[in-house]
Amino acid sequence: MSRWRYFARRLLLSIPILLFGTTITFVVIRMGPLDPVGAILGPTGDPQAYKQIENQLGLNQPLWQQYIEYMTNMLTLQLGNSWVLQPDTSVYSMIMQYAPVTLWLGFWSVLIALFIGIPLGFYAGLNPNTWSDYTASFGGIVWRAMPNFWLAVILTQVLSQSEGILFGFDWQNWIVPVGVIGRPDLTNLTNLDQFLAATKKIAPAALVLGSASMGNEMRIGRTAVLETVNSNFIETARAKGVPPRSLVWKHIFRNALIPLVPIITGEAYLLIGGSVLVETVFSLNGIGYLFFTAVMNGDLPLVGSLMFIFILLVVIINILQDFLYTVIDPRVGYDGGA
Repeated sequence: MSRWRYFARRLLLSIPILLFGTTITFVVIRMGPLDPVGAILGPTGDPQAYKQIENQLGLNQPLWQQYIEYMTNMLTLQLGNSWVLQPDTSVYSMIMQYAPVTLWLGFWSVLIALFIGIPLGFYAGLNPNTWSDYTASFGGIVWRAMPNFWLAVILTQVLSQSEGILFGFDWQNWIVPVGVIGRPDLTNLTNLDQFLAATKKIAPAALVLGSASMGNEMRIGRTAVLETVNSNFIETARAKGVPPRSLVWKHIFRNALIPLVPIITGEAYLLIGGSVLVETVFSLNGIGYLFFTAVMNGDLPLVGSLMFIFILLVVIINILQDFLYTVIDPRVGYDGGA
């Protein structure tokens, strides 16, 4: 089977998953406790006005008709308008308003996890049973064990009072004056001062969001390197006189990356779920905060559209994960096996 036929097959197999996930989303938001009419009217709304708004929103239609309309709109990417948060504002425009902060947060979260977790894990694996190995392994366990919401609250308090806690180090005025909590200014990142300010503003939240993945990558990277170093083909390469540098970069690292692929791609799931808590604590007002607010206010079109986008991202990332396997490990075939 050719590469393109393989990925065409993967795309076709992802369609039932997308349909199933979207159906579950409809069941949860339409049959759950969310009440958009009550959110619009407030606690003092009269029953007559309640019925009128319910008719206007189409919530009095049969459930099967609402399901068909919802599925048709999602699959044709007609996300509709918000009902509660910003009435008559398109979901697309709201996503464009809130998404840049989440993308900026996700970018730095992934970089922190990749460029700290993987190198430390590989270094520990190449130097087993040393103090460096013990320190990196202990750090990975600690970072992995700390819950995001707890670390976010602690980091917020420490950095906002850094002069008294960190021996006179003033985080908020270091490099550029920026507060700990609030939305970063992303209007002009080509300007060096604004780029530094936006990066510093997002750094604490990115560290919190990337911490769990960083710990995972550190531990699994160390284990993968140790297993690869003790493999027979590495011993054969050493016996043939392969230089140590080539042995590490061309043989050990490439094979050690294989078990890290699902961890790296799985960071997207962490960003989708974890950003809700992190953005709320740091008041970043991104997609996570938008989703949380939409759920709390019963904004059904916004909740359903964001859930559909999250499901679509997960499906795309799974396909990307399969592609990365075939790139990193040529032994992986296209017939479902190695």
